[in-house]
Amino acid sequence: MLISGLRRLIWWFQGSLATRSMNQKVRYIACLDEVTITRDGDFARIAYRERDIAETLLHIGPAISEMRDREIVEWHNECLRNEAKQIDEERRVAFEVPLGSAQIEYFARSDQWVPRSRVLRCLIQDVEDGRLVIKIDEQELRLKQFGKLLSAYEGWGMRIEFVPEDEVHRRPRLEVREPKAHE
Repeated sequence: MLISGLRRLIWWFQGSLATRSMNQKVRYIACLDEVTITRDGDFARIAYRERDIAETLLHIGPAISEMRDREIVEWHNECLRNEAKQIDEERRVAFEVPLGSAQIEYFARSDQWVPRSRVLRCLIQDVEDGRLVIKIDEQELRLKQFGKLLSAYEGWGMRIEFVPEDEVHRRPRLEVREPKAHE
């Protein structure tokens, strides 16, 4: 019953679905004595006794009437583990928009271009006066604009692979080694 119930997780929410405030702490794997469990129809409300951690609403279904609090906490913890695993897997996938699709879009409220995926195919061009521009699709971005575009991924890292202009849509073969004298 508990295992099949884990697969039926429908919805959790933190507070009012608003983004977490800077002072709010994240939910963590908990023991029964660290949380309070209340039942609300087919839902379990899990409230941490520690302050500033949002309450979790877990849809369990009719089986909730036969579950002990300890089983609900185990379910909650398994959901947290699954969520962390999913986030980790998603972070490792660098998706790229197909050729011909717009890679960036203009976000007027912050007056900047933002990437539509986690991969950018771009060209480095030298324009008059020795200024560099980064060309993405047909848009030429000055270095300052490009820097603002990168701020969409503030806190992340990036790898840059330099390839010839006509190969920008392909991943190059990768070798890990020290450069040779003529490279």
